[in-house]
Parts: sequence; structure tokens; C-alpha cells
Amino acid sequence: MQAVIVSEFGDIEATGIGNMPGPLPGPGEVLIRIKAVAVNYVDLLVIAGKYQFRPECPFVPGKAPAGVVEAVGDDVDEFKVGDRVLAMAEEGGYAEQVTAPADQCYRLPASMSFADAAAMALVYDTAWVALRDRARAREGEVALILGASGGVGHAALQLAHAMGVRTLAGVARPEKAGLVLDAGAEAVIDLSVTDLREELRRQVYAANQGRGADVILDPLGDDFFDAAIRALAWRGRMVVIGFAAGRIPTIKANYLLLKKIEVSGLQVSDYRKQTPDIMQDCFTDIFSLYQVGKIKPAPVTRVPLEDYRSALVQVRDRTAHGRLVLTVG
Repeated sequence: MQAVIVSEFGDIEATGIGNMPGPLPGPGEVLIRIKAVAVNYVDLLVIAGKYQFRPECPFVPGKAPAGVVEAVGDDVDEFKVGDRVLAMAEEGGYAEQVTAPADQCYRLPASMSFADAAAMALVYDTAWVALRDRARAREGEVALILGASGGVGHAALQLAHAMGVRTLAGVARPEKAGLVLDAGAEAVIDLSVTDLREELRRQVYAANQGRGADVILDPLGDDFFDAAIRALAWRGRMVVIGFAAGRIPTIKANYLLLKKIEVSGLQVSDYRKQTPDIMQDCFTDIFSLYQVGKIKPAPVTRVPLEDYRSALVQVRDRTAHGRLVLTVG
């Protein structure tokens, strides 16, 4: 099969397309003919060897592809050949075929395209778990979504709106304001201000009748975390999702005590491994909301698999508009 191969950890230019034997499903696994897979920021970290989990080289990058079941292994009863699925595989998506555990696959609604499924993977489930489980967001509360024009941020805005949670969208580029307002944001918080430490909190209070946010989702880290935590309301909950802005921040524990706030973290792949029941609820809800038109992925740009490098460069340089999805076959 054709696949993108990482022979050693490094930059984008160190990867290449080659041929390798197609995988075979083991017990409890399904073999999937890949149709689409999203290009995610995390792919760059995996390729560079900077992700929490380092695959053994050589390997094929790419998480959560969508496609058609071609074969099933022993002890698989829930899927059959021809089923359309989203596979929450940790690697192997930049290829023509991949195997995945059957309990990590989700049957797609008939109305959902492979491109939409791939575009929603990783970002909508991350946002759902962050809001529902980690932050325990409730109807009528206010959530500040940092990096709101990014994949997880855009998904969080839509999901929160569908849950009855009011949202404030933190964006570093003012030209992205229209995108986040269309996704359901009630107000835009400008993260490009000079005095971020003071101005972020001032903007949140101004947009929320003089009080802080009940929930904050932070995929950025760095100075954005330091400023945002000061904008939490009493008993507010902040969820750390990543550090896309660079520095991993720290906090003194007495600050949590004095403000009566919570800070928790989220690595959604652990939920898939440890709490499959929660993830089943997650995707059932996401697919249901999609079918009734309450959520939809950011605009999708389809890119042939052989042009994967250009897609990764756009994600690295933050020049991509919407979601970039590699199409296979």
C-alpha cells in the first residue's frame, strides 16, 4: 500500500511517500480502507518525536481516519465488511489502509461524508470531553474558549452553544472574528492586545456583566494561560488541553485555594483507552447533533495524499483556512 513513512524523527522534509505491506487485522481489530484523514497540529509533534507517545520508527503518522471496513479479525461482531466508520487510530492514517481495535471505531451516519468525519475527529471529541466531563459545563454558564478559531476551539464553540452554554471566543487574529461569531460565540476576546495579563480579564468582565468565566478551555498555554486564569469566576473550572503557543505554564497551588477554582488536564486518547463508555456517549451525541444540523465542521479543504507536505506546512505556519483533510484513492 502507499503510505507516508517517517523513518526517523525530524521535520516535515524528513518524511516521504513509499510502499509498504498492507496490514492484517488481528483479534478484535478491523481493517479499514482509508478515504479521508485530517491533518492536525499533533501530527507535527509526532513526526518530530515531541509527542507524549513516541512510535517506533519507521511508522505512518495520522490519527483518526475515516473509511470503509474491508476485513474483520476474530471476535469482531459489531462491524462487517462495507461498514462506514471513523477509526480512532493513534497512528497509520496517512496511508491507504489501517487496522484499529473494533471498540475504537464508530459507525458513521449515512448523511456524514468521510471528509466531514475526518474533519470532526480529534477536535469535536476533545471539545466534548473537555466541556462535559472535565469542566462539567452547565446550561446558562459562560465559557471562554481560547484559540477559538482553531480546530478544538471551533468545535467547542458549537458544542457549547448546543448545550446552552454562552461562549466568549479568544482569538489572536482579529480577522477571525467573523468565523467564531458564526460558530456561536457571543463576544470576541482579543488575544493580540499588548497588555494581555490585564486586558484579557478586563474584556471578559466587560462581556460578562462584571464577572469572570465559569469555564475556560485552554489549548494554547504560555502567557495565554497566565492571563486567562485570572479571568475565572468563583468556583470556575479551567481545562488545559495543550500548549500550542509554546511555553508550558505553571501555577502556585495557593492561587487555586484563594480563588476557589479548579484546573484540570485533558488527553483525550486516555479517555478512549480507559473509559470507552464515555467515548461512546461522546460520539453518539456528536453524530446526533450533526444530523440535526446543530454542529458542522469548519470548512474543509481536500488535499490529495501525495500533497501531504504542503498541508502540514500550512498547519505548522497557521495559514490553513478551516480543516485540511487528506483524501486517499
